[in-house]
Amino acid sequence: MNTVGWQSPSNIALIKYWGKHGQQLPANPSISFTLSTSHTQTYLSWVPAAGMGGEIKVILDGQPAPSFVPKVSQFFERIAAYVPFFKEYDYEINTHNSFPHSSGIASSASGMSALALCTLSMAAQLGHTHQDFYQTASILARLGSGSASRSVYGPLAVWGKHAKTPLSSDAFAVPYHDIDPIFETFQDYILLVDKGVKQVSSTAGHSLMNGHPFAAQRFAQAHTNLSDIQTHLRSGDLDQFGEIVESEALTLHAMMMTSRPYYLLVKPNTIAIIEAIWAFRQETKIPVYFTLDAGANVHMLFPKGDKQKVDAFVNDVLQSYCHKGEYLCDAVGNGPEQLHIDGK
Repeated sequence: MNTVGWQSPSNIALIKYWGKHGQQLPANPSISFTLSTSHTQTYLSWVPAAGMGGEIKVILDGQPAPSFVPKVSQFFERIAAYVPFFKEYDYEINTHNSFPHSSGIASSASGMSALALCTLSMAAQLGHTHQDFYQTASILARLGSGSASRSVYGPLAVWGKHAKTPLSSDAFAVPYHDIDPIFETFQDYILLVDKGVKQVSSTAGHSLMNGHPFAAQRFAQAHTNLSDIQTHLRSGDLDQFGEIVESEALTLHAMMMTSRPYYLLVKPNTIAIIEAIWAFRQETKIPVYFTLDAGANVHMLFPKGDKQKVDAFVNDVLQSYCHKGEYLCDAVGNGPEQLHIDGK
């Protein structure tokens, strides 16, 4: 049995993509911080097919996970143009997340990007090379999960065609490096307000942007906000950066609350944390900001130089709003790493 392995991170969007069309194409561009410690490790093993081919076995944390097989099978079908040899082999996928399930971190982003990278490494071993390995990995990852397209790069990545981002595309993400060094030190604390299953999935939420009364305005706003945040990333203007990031988070949830049917994913403690962050920032002038994914948990972003004071703030104030006092500490990272097999 031949095996390849990759470790790939999750990411947190600063400019949110919400709404899609075609085969996993974004309705608007987005930019994200790549995370460091929140990652998925995946090993892909294969043998020549014993029967019809394309048999898949998924093992999560050492235990069989048959519920993941349909999604992996769909992924392989979608990327068939890039891996035409798919049906010639049977597969075993061993995967592990460094973060707990339902923790407010996008496991689909880290998981599907890791699997995409493994697939391309497998292809390379079989003699099927691609001109731009990471760009192709981003395309494949996108076909598994839209936000996964951004996880193949660090410290930031842009996904979606954008007039002021060179080489940007709806088909794949591109790395983004035009930033002040302070952003490479940014921390991301994930405050776990709710660890339950969301009442409306992200897939369903994206679809509700079709026919949304504010969709056109939102898509235009995302283009403008991406242009503006790039200016602030370059200059190191933390106040203007934070204002856009927080506005984007609230806009994302405003789209949910004004869709038909409308729904609400934030919880009372989500609001309490946001208000506490605002009060702390006003009182201390420390540049700490929040963002949200499509859920109740809060991501708190700030420079590493303020870590000691922010840690005290979390322990003294914010932890009481978290489910069982739980929160995760992460930081901006550099992207995926190939894993060694058998000591190689």
